[in-house]
Amino acid sequence: MELQSALPIMSSLPSERSTGPLQAAAIADITKHYYEIRDFSFQDGTTLASVRLAYLDLNPNETKTALIITCFRGRLQSTLTFASGALQNHRIIVVALFGNGESSSSSNTPGFPSSIDYRDCVRAQRELLTAYFKLESVDIIMGFSMGGQCTYYWTLMYPDYVQNAIIICSSARTSLHNYQFLEGPKAALQNSADYVNKDLAGTSSKPTRGLHAFGKAYSAWLTSAEWFEKQMFKALGYETLRDWDANVTEVGYSGWDPDDLLAKLHMWQKGDVTVVDASSGGSLEQTLSLIKARVLLMPCKTDQYFRWEVSERESRSIPSAIVKVIPSIWGHIAGAGANPVDTNWMDQTITEFLAKAP
Repeated sequence: MELQSALPIMSSLPSERSTGPLQAAAIADITKHYYEIRDFSFQDGTTLASVRLAYLDLNPNETKTALIITCFRGRLQSTLTFASGALQNHRIIVVALFGNGESSSSSNTPGFPSSIDYRDCVRAQRELLTAYFKLESVDIIMGFSMGGQCTYYWTLMYPDYVQNAIIICSSARTSLHNYQFLEGPKAALQNSADYVNKDLAGTSSKPTRGLHAFGKAYSAWLTSAEWFEKQMFKALGYETLRDWDANVTEVGYSGWDPDDLLAKLHMWQKGDVTVVDASSGGSLEQTLSLIKARVLLMPCKTDQYFRWEVSERESRSIPSAIVKVIPSIWGHIAGAGANPVDTNWMDQTITEFLAKAP
């Protein structure tokens, strides 16, 4: 592929709402960049004349590099980076997954495929790192949720490129339970009265009712049952469950394109690293045994869809892996930095993991 130099952003990013001292770096003054890749071919056979990756470049004067990948509904400015903590001595490149509305997506790229694959994301990210940043390897690749799944793919597609992988609330293969959970919000969106399939209509719509239905179907899975019963939404500044619900399931989805959500959800559902190793015959254990990087797995004890038991089971097949379970009632969103106590715990765990590197 022919790659061109990074394109300048049109404006600076707004300050994010931080949930703790180690939430993503204060990035009001950080510029978002775009990198263009010419003649990019996707796994489904689609070839586009041009695609782009959106990224941030934090601590650019440091010598060691960490790549951090966004999650399902992650934007660059809301991604937890540990830039003022465990990774303060790393150059941090935060890259947006295809489909998130910042990198190439259905909403901003004509002809963008509705079926995307983690392998598409990894190949594009590697082009950014090697062709633009001229990096022969990176010290760390880290991701939460879908970003964690993408990190798993990285360790197998380019096993000699990454030294340390940090995978938070994620899995190497999407479980059947996880898959079925996602069918709920997907059906709520696709069957809403105001959703129109872009491929059939020829144009994308903004189905407000459908997006809200998607958010409500998803919302109870974000945390644990105990989190709700203890009314932990008050720790986020909401007086009532209804206040939390209105912001998380309604306002929180207003900036999202429905077809972007569906494309990313489909990528998540078919996540399975065994596709990287043709000789595995679908054996997850055999595939994971090929990972060369040191791996830190940090599931949350109360995550309802990326279960901590799965991380423990996966770790047994990885040659150099440790599991540290986040002891939290915040469920899946503990790994996103929703609770400062959990964020500090993760920061300390990452610090200890990196301190033991050869």
